[in-house]
Amino acid sequence: MSTSSETVTAPAAPAPETTRGTRLVLRSAALGRPDAPVLDDVDLEVAPGEILTVVGPSGCGKSTLLRTLAGLLPPLGGTVEVDGGPLTGPSADRALVFQEDALLPWRTLRGNVELPLAIRGVPRAERRSRAASWLARVGLTAQAGQLPHRVSGGQRQRAQLARALADSPRAVLMDEPFGALDAQTRSGMQDLLVEVLRGTGATVVFVTHDVDEALFLGDRVALIGSGRRVSAVREVPRPRDRAAFDAPARVALRRAVLTSLGS
Repeated sequence: MSTSSETVTAPAAPAPETTRGTRLVLRSAALGRPDAPVLDDVDLEVAPGEILTVVGPSGCGKSTLLRTLAGLLPPLGGTVEVDGGPLTGPSADRALVFQEDALLPWRTLRGNVELPLAIRGVPRAERRSRAASWLARVGLTAQAGQLPHRVSGGQRQRAQLARALADSPRAVLMDEPFGALDAQTRSGMQDLLVEVLRGTGATVVFVTHDVDEALFLGDRVALIGSGRRVSAVREVPRPRDRAAFDAPARVALRRAVLTSLGS
């Protein structure tokens, strides 16, 4: 089905078990592939439990940064650390969420959410219970038995979010997950993400090219512009409220971000 507009409302459900967010640190890191370096001299620290948004134009290295933090790309130079030790490869503690939902088409939404738990050997009754709890939190209880092609694009992304969080990761790395959604559904997914993350304790790194999305979601925003560097990291004013978009501090930050990115 197409990504039609929809209102995303998460019904009340049991709160997930709180996990301790992980600390991610890059020191003088060069990122990319040996034949295609992308970012140089990256110094960046993501605190446990914070939402760091990373914003920049297409092709600037945002996805490369995310894949490095996921352990899929080793650094070309410098160091990448997780909780004070070297990051040496992928881990179930760091869930990666893509723009394409990446759900298995032959498994129901429930089966997709259960999949990482099944791979880890979680007993069937427990993984069924945890999947049901997360499907309820993202508003998909009624669609749990549906195959992915039978639901909307927004619902597939909600299922992907539930799958990512069901195994209680300590970090969630999100690569423009709402980029293919229409504006109304995207706004609803942003609200839902904030709601379902509340109380999990997970660290989040969220990549986007949308400045307004970055400023709404992030506790801090990292900017990647020209020059193959992270050009700045800025605190985002609170409260996290769409009605505050016209507040002077938010307007000033938006202007500063766009100026830094050369927009």
